[in-house]
Amino acid sequence: MITRLSGKKIFPIGFGTWGMGGWMLPDTRDDKTQIDAIKFALQNGINAIDTAELYGRGHAEELVARAIKGMDRESLHITSKVWPTHLSRNGIMNAATKSLERLQTKYLDLYLIHFPNPLANIKEAISTMEDLVDLGKIRSFGVSNFLVGDMQKALAATKKYEIEANQIEYNVLDKGPEGELIPFCEKNKVKIISYTPLAKGLVARSKELIEMAGRYSKTPVQLALNYLTRNSLPIPMSTNRGHIAEIIGGAGWRLKDSDYEFLRKI
Repeated sequence: MITRLSGKKIFPIGFGTWGMGGWMLPDTRDDKTQIDAIKFALQNGINAIDTAELYGRGHAEELVARAIKGMDRESLHITSKVWPTHLSRNGIMNAATKSLERLQTKYLDLYLIHFPNPLANIKEAISTMEDLVDLGKIRSFGVSNFLVGDMQKALAATKKYEIEANQIEYNVLDKGPEGELIPFCEKNKVKIISYTPLAKGLVARSKELIEMAGRYSKTPVQLALNYLTRNSLPIPMSTNRGHIAEIIGGAGWRLKDSDYEFLRKI
């Protein structure tokens, strides 16, 4: 279970913002609902929030800023990401500065390379990330959607700091990363952050999860999230308060080892 990230104590489940503030372009129509959802999550135990410059072309970061206004910044863990076309030194520096401005914060807890870019110089990108740590603009850095080969190159490029995390698509219905990628990351002390942890709602219709959830007096969603907390930080997203409360209930208890192993094999 991941209870610390970037040196901070975190709740075992985080909160994602993909789809908030628009998709590839800004969309302000649901700002109030989305801000309220982020606030509700943060006021009820969750303290790690994930966003990116891509989301709503920066508008998701602006929504996060409005949601956390007045909150204790040190109690929050904020992650953002740089798009792979910005992986030059100047590109990363400029992207980080703009993210900080939109988030209205002096630092990011975690800054991720959103996707690998075979045309970019990974050594330059990692070196720039390390410089951002030295400048106090980020507390730690990592990657996202990196496979083993990508991870090997990124790890080899580090000089002063370790790669904190790799954010990947991972859920109880798609356990492919458990074969090679997750063991590799664990061996190299790289934490896993899992996006799409509820398989876009499909976990709620899984017969195995429905049956097992009844024995725990939990929901299939809570079971699916608890499974992921064994080796990752899941970051589901919802704008529904009832669903957010359900998500929060995925932590604070533990699957029996026998049930965990059963779910690993299905």
